[in-house]
Parts: sequence; structure tokens; C-alpha cells
Amino acid sequence: MTYLLLPGRHHLLTVFQLQYLTMATSGDGTALSDVNGQPLGLKNPIDTVVWAITSANHANTRRNPLPANRREVAIEDFASQLDVASHVYLIDDIGSSERFAEYVLKKIEVDSQSCLRLTPENTVVGCSTPEVIAMYEQLGFRILPMELADRRSLSFTAETPWHLVQAIFAGDHAGRDWRTNEVFLTKVARATRRLYLKYNYGDLITDLFHHPFLSEDGDLTETRDYSTYVRSFDEGAERKYALIKDFVVPGRIVDIGCCTGSLIRQLAQDDRFRESDFYGVEVARRLFQECLHRKEQGAFANDNVFFYHRNAAEYPIFAPNSIQTFTTFALTHELESYQGRATLDRFISLLYDQLALGGRWINVDVVGPENKDVLVYMLLNRDDGRNDDFAAVFDKHERDKCREYLQGLSTLGRFLRFQRDFRHEAGYCLESETETSGGETYIRLRLQDACEFMSKKDYVDNWQSEMHETFCYWDFSDWRQAVEHVGFIVHPDSHAFTNPWIVENRYQGKVQLFQKADGALEPMAYPVTNMVLIAEKR
Repeated sequence: MTYLLLPGRHHLLTVFQLQYLTMATSGDGTALSDVNGQPLGLKNPIDTVVWAITSANHANTRRNPLPANRREVAIEDFASQLDVASHVYLIDDIGSSERFAEYVLKKIEVDSQSCLRLTPENTVVGCSTPEVIAMYEQLGFRILPMELADRRSLSFTAETPWHLVQAIFAGDHAGRDWRTNEVFLTKVARATRRLYLKYNYGDLITDLFHHPFLSEDGDLTETRDYSTYVRSFDEGAERKYALIKDFVVPGRIVDIGCCTGSLIRQLAQDDRFRESDFYGVEVARRLFQECLHRKEQGAFANDNVFFYHRNAAEYPIFAPNSIQTFTTFALTHELESYQGRATLDRFISLLYDQLALGGRWINVDVVGPENKDVLVYMLLNRDDGRNDDFAAVFDKHERDKCREYLQGLSTLGRFLRFQRDFRHEAGYCLESETETSGGETYIRLRLQDACEFMSKKDYVDNWQSEMHETFCYWDFSDWRQAVEHVGFIVHPDSHAFTNPWIVENRYQGKVQLFQKADGALEPMAYPVTNMVLIAEKR
């Protein structure tokens, strides 16, 4: 037997692929040329096509929009038009690895129960991606170039599947009319057209390509240490639940930005909500996958727990007037930080529209101080680490080095670093002056900037990510005004507060705030750090 291995993500199949594979599998193989233009030299005709669906554990991202089971459906439909056998195998993503090709071969051998052992003697690889071609060539495989005309000039005889995805869905004016797009109708294979039309996948891909705040793999940032993030959410789940449990309305309960579902687990264990349905919405791919894993492991007491991998700030997920409770924890400041004020405003309106009458949105997040523009004097500990050498540069992959470096800075040194890094990519400039009084040197700055530093100075595990985020853009009065503007009523138990744990463990002995009164500096109480906002739809 002679196999043709087609490794790829296979989100879209093309008319060219059908023509090429029909030609490659219908003759004796002697007329075929390899990627270098040399005769392929097959002793026997190709009689079996092996499809390797890579990144099979990824879905709903720009790079991998379709789930693997739907990709497989299209391949089976497509392969029915070929007069040779066809096999499909799912290959999980293993990141950037020089052993990718070897892994694909071993995975196929294992999943086929050793029935398919693909070797250079019995297999030719069909591929148009130069980097992948090189991996298989190193293992001794002959390569059919598919769409690739010249690997040196990167010229192609036809558009690759991913070229077509981008042409149809990615541009500023692309995507919305994909059903009538000439490229879609003439260059996309019938099997893919059927799948996209049946399940509206063109709309999904269009939305994914128009989410500029997400990375290609569907995450907010490439610099976040998710292990730290998950641990923080899990450890604080009971405390967070205690803040909101008396305000949750039974029925359809949705936690947006659910991380790994730890709050939903608390809700599902409460007998008051035994008849409720629970929905977790998470935009970060790795966290969403952990939600599914925990559900498979039986982590939730209620069977009616469901998870969406969606951007809830872009468009409504649920029908109007259909949700009793939305909860959000540490989410809204990320919308402001990564997507901007217009997105945050739209998110508030979307929640209002989806809530039923009598429903509530419970938002627990950081908050800015009242009178945030007032000038204050900040006294920082300079004896708990280095006060110089604070400007070293680290790339996004040097998280451990960056953490160790920051841990060695004093509180003052960390402020100097913070002033350099905070919202730098957004063009923000944190202005401050120094002033000496009574033998002490104070930093004079806006109260909002002081609170931004105080709230982030200890996040050394995720420093590069946290420097993108603003916590203090709105005070509680601003929040009240924003939700009332779209029609919400603010519940009287809503409030801002100063977290005592933060004060005891992060502020005391590190930072003191003062205001000047009659020429003298007077100590200030620590400002608010968090809020519980309960917005009702009546």
C-alpha cells in the first residue's frame, strides 16, 4: 500500500485540493513530482489518504476556529469524492516543537492500534508549508507540494486553505457577506460550504477575526502565568461566593469570565439553587479547556452546568430577557484595559438586554478612589530591597527571570519600575515629583496613580501582563452613573470597600499616604480597593 499523509488544521477544504488529490490518486504515480521538481518515484499508486487534523484540541480561536469533530465531518464528505480509502486522525497541539512531524506519525500509529505505521518507504506527505515540509524531509519522506510552486520564492500555484480563510473572513470589509462571496462560492470545496452554511461557521470565523484584543490562540495576553491566575481564583472561591450568595437570583445563572468554574462549583453546591441552570463563559482558551476537564471529572454537583468559549463583550450569547443572574469577578477592568471604554459600555448594555425583569448583574472588581485627581504624598519603604537597577529589559518568555528581578527591588525601586512600565504601550505617562519634609522623601502624585501602583506592586508573577491593566479608571460613583445610564437600579447593599487583607499584607510597612493641610503632611486612611455592585433590572 502507498499512503498520502495530509497534515494540517483543515478548517477549510478547497476546490484545488479536490482536483489535486483526484489527479494524485487516479494514476500510477509515475508522473508525480516532488517539492523539488524531481520525479516522485512511487513504485505503487497512492491508494490511501491519511488526514492528520492538527490542533485538534483547539477551537473557537482565529487560528483554530472550528472544533475537530466538525473538521472531520467535512473531510469525510470531501473524501467520498475520491476513489481511494481515507482515514482521519486527530492530533492534539504540542506547541512549537521540532519533533512535530515525529509526534504526528507516532500519534497515528497509536490511534490506529498500530495498523498504520507510516514510513518513508510506504508514505508520501502532501504539504505546502515550508517549515513543515522541512520536518518531514529530515525524517526521509518525499513531499508532494500541493499549492506550493517554489519553496524559495514562496510562490503558489493556488491559494492555500488558510489564504482563503483570510481572504473571505479577515479583512475590514470581509466576512459579513461570506455566503455570497465569490471566493467562497468558487474556490471552497462543496464539503466545507455545506458545513459552514449548515452551522453558520462563517459568522463565527468573522467574529473571531474581528476580536482585536485576543491573540491568535484566543487569549487576552501572551504574558500571563495562568497557573498563578487559576490558583488565585480557586483559593478565593469561597470568599467570593460569600460576597454574593445573598443576592443571586435562582434560575439561569451565568458567570462571565468564569476562569475554571470555581464560583459555579460553589453555586452548584448551594441547595437554594438546585433547580437552577449554570453557565460559565470564558474567553481564554486554556481556562475554557480546564472548565471542560473539570466537568468531565465530576467537579460540579449539578448536571446542568454548561460552558461557552465566547467573548461576551462583543455580542449577546443569550436571548433577551432570559437570564436571572449574571456574575463577573475581576472582569470589567480587563475589558477597559484591553478593549477600551466603548467595549465596556457595550458590555453593560448587553447584560441589561439579556437579563430578565427582576434579574441582577453582580459585579465584583477593583475600583478607584473618590477624588482620584487629588494630589497626595506617598512614602515608600526603601529598605526592603534594591533602590536602583530597576530598568532591566525582559522579553515575554523570561517571566521567571523578571519575577526574581522584581522581587529583589525595594518598594521604592518597584515604584520606579512601575512608573516606567505602567500602560506604556497605551501611551500613558505617570507624572510625579519628589519632595522632602522632616528628613523623609515623599513622592507627590495623583491619588489615582498612587492607587494603581499600590494595587499592582506585588503582582510580580504577571508583571508584564498587569502593566497593561488599569484598576482605578472609575470610582464607585462613576460605576453607579454608568449602570443607571442603561436602565439598571443599583441595589442598596452595593458598596466599595477597603480589603483588610490587602492592607495588612501589602500596604502596611510598605506604603503610607499623606495629604497636605495647612502646610503640614497629615496621614490618610488607605483608599478603597474593591467593590460589590449589584445592578437590578426592573
